[in-house]
Amino acid sequence: MTALVARSLLFVPATRPDMVAKVGRSRPDVVVLDLEDAVAPGDKDSARVTAAETLTAERPGAGTVLLRINAPGTPWHDEDVRTVVGLLAGGHVDGAVLPMYEAPDQLADLRGALGGDARVVVGLESVRGIADARELLAAGPDGVYFGAEDFAASIGGRRTTGGTEVLYARSRVALFAALHGVTSLDQVVTAVKDADAFRTDARQALDLGFRGKVCLHPIQVEVAHEVFTPTDDEVAHAREILTAGESGVGLVNGEMVDAVHLTMARTVLARAGESV
Repeated sequence: MTALVARSLLFVPATRPDMVAKVGRSRPDVVVLDLEDAVAPGDKDSARVTAAETLTAERPGAGTVLLRINAPGTPWHDEDVRTVVGLLAGGHVDGAVLPMYEAPDQLADLRGALGGDARVVVGLESVRGIADARELLAAGPDGVYFGAEDFAASIGGRRTTGGTEVLYARSRVALFAALHGVTSLDQVVTAVKDADAFRTDARQALDLGFRGKVCLHPIQVEVAHEVFTPTDDEVAHAREILTAGESGVGLVNGEMVDAVHLTMARTVLARAGESV
């Protein structure tokens, strides 16, 4: 299976078919109908029915379509999984998002139920999830997102504008995702209409090694694509570095080229969708 492309992952409440219908305007790489955080406990069953009806009627305009189920151990998990299985059979979704991922068996059980071709994105958003990130990501999900809000609540911390309170946890997700070849998605920005705040956070995520960003609003999708798509100049420079490396030239524009720079250039081209 090819690597999951996810510069943007847009969450849409499963209770809002009107919002699902508008997804094609922003064209996120991944759209997720959410049965978890976006749905109150008393509305879980009706939201599941609404999500199934919405997805069966028309597939949203996104590269990958997923359903975020409720976590293992909740009263709704098993029925959520059965719903995903039915939607997969009809080609209406590509897989599921597993929140509060804390044990490899949880991923194994979900993959067993969905089948090997289904995409699974997991959420590391608790103290246990972050502490065991290396083992959890070694189990092989297609993608992982860092849930900063839930993590801060789990550890008993407080969210700040600067975000230093989650930097260690955020970095662990990026680190172990890279180690195991898992597509990594950075934390949400809850100020959904503040494009500048989202852009700043996304650039920090790119610097940390994330491959995309979780989005809560279509405005954020556009900014995520802007940040996580290399510019023409970046792509041209990366090609120049690789060409220099192949010919044994030690300098490009007066800067030394060594193995590290070749690796970084390949990363840029991979982000641009080029095989290297």
